[in-house]
Amino acid sequence: MRVTVNGRPRELPEGTTVAAVVAAVTEAAAGVAVAVNDEVVSRGAWDATTVRDLDRVEVLTAVQGG
Repeated sequence: MRVTVNGRPRELPEGTTVAAVVAAVTEAAAGVAVAVNDEVVSRGAWDATTVRDLDRVEVLTAVQGG
């Protein structure tokens, strides 16, 4: 299936979870937020939430500094 992750198209297998998408994008263990089709997915739901064909996933990481 085709999913857009942070603005870039990716081919992912059926059943891919939000947690797997996050792991592919960042190694950060904290300060990460995810939205699927503009809806925030809480961290506790990442393992249970699968992405679907044509979904848009945004993985955001917090950055410190000024």
